[in-house]
Amino acid sequence: MQTYIISYDMAERGDYDDLHEAIQSYGTWARITDSTWAVVTEDNAKKVRDHLGEYLPKKSCLIVVKSGIEAAWRNVFCRSEWLKRSL
Repeated sequence: MQTYIISYDMAERGDYDDLHEAIQSYGTWARITDSTWAVVTEDNAKKVRDHLGEYLPKKSCLIVVKSGIEAAWRNVFCRSEWLKRSL
């Protein structure tokens, strides 16, 4: 299992509820900021991107990055313990 960081900007009004449900469908997830999430999955980054892209308007920005070795944060929505353990 890998942890991926997901960040998006909707190009136009879209349905955030559907997108958020799709992100949460990975089972193990955390909301880091308004438009940044982390998920744990066996899928690769391309598969996560393609899946979530179905819930975004066509010209929206979306990036999926495999979690790396080092991270730092401040004032995130989720618990820091989750990030320390999962990133």
